[in-house]
Amino acid sequence: MKKLYRVGLALVILGMSAWACGMPGEQNQVSPSNEPSSSQDQVATVVASTMQALTPDSPSVETPASPALLPHSLYFTNNDSAGFAQVFRLEADGKTLTQITREPAAVGSYDVSRVDGSVAYVSNNQLLLVNADGSGRRVLVDGGTLDALNPFVNAVSKPVFSPNGETIAYGYKGLNLYAVASGVGNLALENQIKDQDGGFIFPEELYWPEKYSADGSKLLITLGYYEGASAAIYYPAADSLVRLTGDEGALICCDATQWTADGSAFYSGSATMGMFNSGMWKVDASNGQVTTLISSNYETSVFQYARDPYLAPDGNLYFFFLESNTEFNARTPLQLVRSAPDGVTGRTVLLPETFQLMNEALWAPDASFVITAISPSDQIYQGGALELFYTHAEAGMITLAPFGQQLKWGP
Repeated sequence: MKKLYRVGLALVILGMSAWACGMPGEQNQVSPSNEPSSSQDQVATVVASTMQALTPDSPSVETPASPALLPHSLYFTNNDSAGFAQVFRLEADGKTLTQITREPAAVGSYDVSRVDGSVAYVSNNQLLLVNADGSGRRVLVDGGTLDALNPFVNAVSKPVFSPNGETIAYGYKGLNLYAVASGVGNLALENQIKDQDGGFIFPEELYWPEKYSADGSKLLITLGYYEGASAAIYYPAADSLVRLTGDEGALICCDATQWTADGSAFYSGSATMGMFNSGMWKVDASNGQVTTLISSNYETSVFQYARDPYLAPDGNLYFFFLESNTEFNARTPLQLVRSAPDGVTGRTVLLPETFQLMNEALWAPDASFVITAISPSDQIYQGGALELFYTHAEAGMITLAPFGQQLKWGP
């Protein structure tokens, strides 16, 4: 994989702000928050209290709960009123928006505990943790001032909760595992860095986490190199690493992946030609063997593009796809499709829309809909308007928020 493309040092060594590897951005967003001001909330509270005092004999009326639009709360990052990226939560009603973090600097990568809604995040090169309501802020790791010339040396990055919420995996001088209850962290895989002559520091192999399997027994990680990246499966209990085989030309790294529900395998897709080939692949988690499901051919000019594959509980594979004779290096006009798990059998287009400006997608657990971040411009590759598309065309589309990125399900 290392010899297949050049993304440059800054792309793969824990900056993780470039979209080329499909990774969530560490940069500020470009849309203001929609959160109501505290002064408005205070006025509303005073008015409500006054009205209650003036009408003491009024019978209480129980307000019916709003029907849930979403199966879980939805988390994403967006700018606050000061222009810094923060973590926000949209409740399951699809309307109630709450700002969770309030940092004096931008929040980069983050994750949410599916157990209690606590949020782990990176800001100012620190790993921080807050409760579900934003209280109880504490610093777990302080990486110090970021090395401007060699950020991979001390960058704190990519917190990932285990499914049971007991462990936070993160990147800092390698792959780390932090036990939430005891507050003890350990370096599971140390970055391989070589000090060359003349003071040049060369990253031979770097490690940071991407996502746990549903049972928490496996952790998909990215392997970062000076000239590229790949992926591997880390087994925490055995402290062992399974590397990929047969992945030449495949985009299998950098959060472009999705576990199957049983954790036996994961899918990965690429919707552009260039750094990687376009196509879709399935990886056996037990041995790292890569199987090509969809591929492209330069000689015949038949290009097949795919991204965000998700194997749903109904046994079908949902993903975005295009087959074309045109080579797309960006902004591929994909359509939403459904197929058998092989990505080919019974492949059917589900919606008439094309998703050429889509920067991100988050599937409903049952694949009944997908939430997309649609860019306002073909020059913006991170975040966008959050639009919910049902996978049956007659249900239509719902706009959830004017802007967001790094979409994640909460409890």
